[in-house]
Amino acid sequence: MPSSKYKSFFGQYYPPKATFTETDLTPGSQNGRVFIVTGGNAGIGFELCKLLITTGATIYMASRSKEKAEAAIKSISDSYPLDKPGRGQIKFLHFDLNDLKVVQKAAKEFSEQESKLDVLWNNAGTGGNAVQYGERTVQGFEPLMGMHCIATLLFTELLRPRLQAAAASNSIPGATRVLWLITNLVDTNAPPNGVDFSNLDCGFKDGAKNYAVSKAGTWILGYEFGRRYAKDGILSLMVNPGVVKGGSYAGTPRIIMAIINATMMHDTVYGSYTELFAGLSSDVKPEDYKNLILPWGRVCPIDVAWRQDIPKAMKPKDEGGLGYGQKLWEWCEEQWKPHLETSS
Repeated sequence: MPSSKYKSFFGQYYPPKATFTETDLTPGSQNGRVFIVTGGNAGIGFELCKLLITTGATIYMASRSKEKAEAAIKSISDSYPLDKPGRGQIKFLHFDLNDLKVVQKAAKEFSEQESKLDVLWNNAGTGGNAVQYGERTVQGFEPLMGMHCIATLLFTELLRPRLQAAAASNSIPGATRVLWLITNLVDTNAPPNGVDFSNLDCGFKDGAKNYAVSKAGTWILGYEFGRRYAKDGILSLMVNPGVVKGGSYAGTPRIIMAIINATMMHDTVYGSYTELFAGLSSDVKPEDYKNLILPWGRVCPIDVAWRQDIPKAMKPKDEGGLGYGQKLWEWCEEQWKPHLETSS
């Protein structure tokens, strides 16, 4: 008999049927709510925005390219015309994880337009094979840690007042949420305890390993965010959307992609179902910030996760952990502080 750990691991590649899809969305059910989907112009984010427009919410599509975002918004809007019931609206928000100044500006522009933020899908990112060893972000960071950890945490922290405002006005516990995307590669490629603090700046010469480290870091930071702000009514969730067609595989050698496509790759929309479940399903409870969301919309208790060293590492020392959550958070703050513009 396979153990529960094995089923958790295997189920990330060959999940059961999706539990929360477009058939579970009532037109207009999210009227008055405000969402951000980073990387929403393509891949999983695009499919998610297509689902969310039917709910009546205001959706900010955070993207690097205004041209591509506007084309994506038009495509979605054309497929769900104004006269359809419950139609929401999608707005462009200029956003680039590669540049902290753009990240800071995006948070500022959003906060000037909206008084609250109900759900933040930290969906944007890049694949390990799309980055060459030795490349740097605009501010000089190893790209995958720079984008997936430093910039993503900064954006979320800058938007925290708007998340807190939404939570304070929401009568449903756990309805205000932040999603952090992780990957099954954390299980197979991340070093012991998820991250190697002696090598966060330079990275490894193995793109898949760098990607896994950055996503293990995302897991650690997402847990720490949840631990810090659960008292404010913000539900922080670590989400593995599943093995689907999308930009995270950019740069992967053709022979490897041929094997993945033939054996385990799923249509992109299934990844959006996982994110939709994590963002809106009432089956997700406030206490689930300690757990994982697996494809295509399942809560996986942390004690049956494949890797148990990472959950232990990210817990505070006074809870029997290694304190990696606080340590990585403080490391990220040290990286971004010299590059932020302060209000005069």
